[in-house]
Amino acid sequence: MKIERAERLKKLPPYLFIEIDKMKRKAKEDGMDLVDLGIGDPDLPTLKPIIEEMQKEIWDASNHQYPLGSGLKDFRVAVTGWYKRRFGGVFDPETEALALIGSKEAIGHLPLAFINPGDVVLIPDPGYPVYNAGTIFAEGVPYLMPLLEENNFLPDLDIIPAEILKKTKLMFINYPNNPTAAIAPRSFYEKVVVFAKKHNIIVCHDAAYSEMFYDDTKTMSFFEIEGAREVGIEMFSFSKTFNMTGWRLGYAVGNKELISALASVKGNLDSGQFHAIQRAGIAALNLPDKWTNDLRKIYEKRRDVLVGGLKSLGWSVNNPKATFYVWIKVPAAFAKMHKDSKSISGELVKFLLQNCGIVSTPGVGFGKYGEGYIRMTICTTEERLQEAVKRLKEKCRF
Repeated sequence: MKIERAERLKKLPPYLFIEIDKMKRKAKEDGMDLVDLGIGDPDLPTLKPIIEEMQKEIWDASNHQYPLGSGLKDFRVAVTGWYKRRFGGVFDPETEALALIGSKEAIGHLPLAFINPGDVVLIPDPGYPVYNAGTIFAEGVPYLMPLLEENNFLPDLDIIPAEILKKTKLMFINYPNNPTAAIAPRSFYEKVVVFAKKHNIIVCHDAAYSEMFYDDTKTMSFFEIEGAREVGIEMFSFSKTFNMTGWRLGYAVGNKELISALASVKGNLDSGQFHAIQRAGIAALNLPDKWTNDLRKIYEKRRDVLVGGLKSLGWSVNNPKATFYVWIKVPAAFAKMHKDSKSISGELVKFLLQNCGIVSTPGVGFGKYGEGYIRMTICTTEERLQEAVKRLKEKCRF
């Protein structure tokens, strides 16, 4: 029997982190001591009060049924309460909030709610690969918005051709940004709202890193801008804020028609998140600010170790004000040595793994405009980051 994959699946590039994992496993099999600065998975444990709530709720038999619908009412009330405390906006928990099985699935499902074959979706590049994958699964047409250093890694909306905008139904934005760690000013969000209204475009703001900010640089919500509610949906994740990547919990708030359509897709494709996990999420949202403030202090110290070490090598690197990513330009001397390569960012990642035992991510894995950069995370201890810097100083003589 000949088994052939669907054309939509053939259009997808290999999922970036699966390929990196293969390289990691091979290096480990060869006995290499790896400093893993690749995937953005917090190494710190889930906060204790959240675990304690889960331990209690898992024994409650009322939590053991199908968790159908938009999420527990108590969860959605906690979501809108947290949002109001943090950003000042008021959302109706009945119609303007939705529980997610992590924000990744909702980002992937959103195009299914609105995109017909041939519709255009505006996608930041470099960007989270799921924006592109979800568009392809919905048979939409991805249109890449370059995120360039000279534009502070913000898309230039003014250069998108008129013929593209006529076909555009959806736009993804993501700040604080993965992978560049850029943050967006109020003026950018204001421009997005005007742009979206003018061209009748839905805006999905991926705010997974909203609470991962440093140096007292508090990040904004898209909905702090007047008129954003008419065009937008915003997605949040528990993964980064509360060290809950494996729990798979997130939420969306926004325009009730957008929330309703996404809920309809989800109702047909999944059965919701386990109620005990949602109740643990309520505990997370009700934690005092001290818990997340303490997390941020840990990441700030780590950031300073890695960024300081890279700069001491003469490498061109950002000093992130948010996320736990460091976006690094491939050193010019290394780029010159590999000028005939298909991907100099891929070559540098390979060199660092094979010669330094350091796992990083090629910028090109996030899109063609990520070429020439690599990404490192600070999801490991200060001691391991210091070890990484030491190895770089010993091996990277370029």
